[in-house]
Amino acid sequence: MKNIPIIPIVLPLLICCYGCNGSHQQQKTDDAQAKTYCLSEALKTSSSLLDAPVAPVVEQLTLSGKVEYNENDLVSFRSLLFGVVEQVAFELGDQVKKGQVLAKIKSTEIQGLFQQRKSQQNQISLLEKLLHTKRDLLKDGMISEPEMLEVQHDLETARIELERINQSLQLYHATGDGYFQILAPKNGYIIQKDLSPGQIITQDSEPLFSISNLQEVWVMVNVYASNLKYVHVGDQVKVRTIAYPDQVYSGKIDKMYNVFDPNEHVMKARVILENPNLRLMPGLMADIIIDKAQSSTEGTRVPNQSLIFSNNEHYIVVYRDDCHMQVRKVTILASNEEHTYIAERLDAQEKVMGSNALLVFEQLRD
Repeated sequence: MKNIPIIPIVLPLLICCYGCNGSHQQQKTDDAQAKTYCLSEALKTSSSLLDAPVAPVVEQLTLSGKVEYNENDLVSFRSLLFGVVEQVAFELGDQVKKGQVLAKIKSTEIQGLFQQRKSQQNQISLLEKLLHTKRDLLKDGMISEPEMLEVQHDLETARIELERINQSLQLYHATGDGYFQILAPKNGYIIQKDLSPGQIITQDSEPLFSISNLQEVWVMVNVYASNLKYVHVGDQVKVRTIAYPDQVYSGKIDKMYNVFDPNEHVMKARVILENPNLRLMPGLMADIIIDKAQSSTEGTRVPNQSLIFSNNEHYIVVYRDDCHMQVRKVTILASNEEHTYIAERLDAQEKVMGSNALLVFEQLRD
């Protein structure tokens, strides 16, 4: 039997196997490179990387409410005089400074006060001359002292009356042409206005305008009977308005009114909030979030913005470093207005991605 050469047959097989193996290794390398995704500096700057601690599940109660003026800071102006509005120098919503002229009113009462002042000044002048004469006569023994004292008393009375008239004119910010001015009583914003040129005003008129500085506002919370057991004075709350849903204000309930509103069938609770950027505009509807008692169940707490829903499953993007991120499917235990509690645990060096989580999720899943 002839010996068959082995080398010519084995060599092509080895070459083939090497080629297949090399091709397979290259494909794995290419796949690994294709799946590697690193967070760019620009995207990282606009992304939020958040902690996900293990914590007791906290249920929350969300109540409705409305932003209102701080009634302790509200100033409403009513006229003390009869008059006709000549000029108005403000509009609803304007910011005004204390002492700023807001309106000019023509008034017969002011004209009458000026006439009284002139008459009183003339009377005082006559009494001063008469008193001087009486004193001379008293020195000469031609009159008794009571006669001189009577004139002196009349002069003092006339001076007191003149001072009263001057104070009244000053109080009304009167001008010499029969007008008086309405000045802003404090710094703030015009939140109510019922004043226009040509309008006749009296002491019985409704408030002509109201001012509040809006630096502090009230949020009036609607508490239904079924929720009373969860709401107490001193409870910490979070407030979110429809106008700015991404901005959350922290405060606490400082008063329960303990009387049910007959129209809305709710009891009112009050939250006082600082309003430095004036975004809490009176009249805005608001959501008030109150934490209930903590549960005995624990879970990994992730912000709601980190949760991604895809193909009927929930996911989060876990961040280790800029080039090591991972999509993980999670099991939801509970959720509230701010957080979702999941069964899975994260390592100490891992964070979850908040903003831009969906964008990174799509990149990692491609």
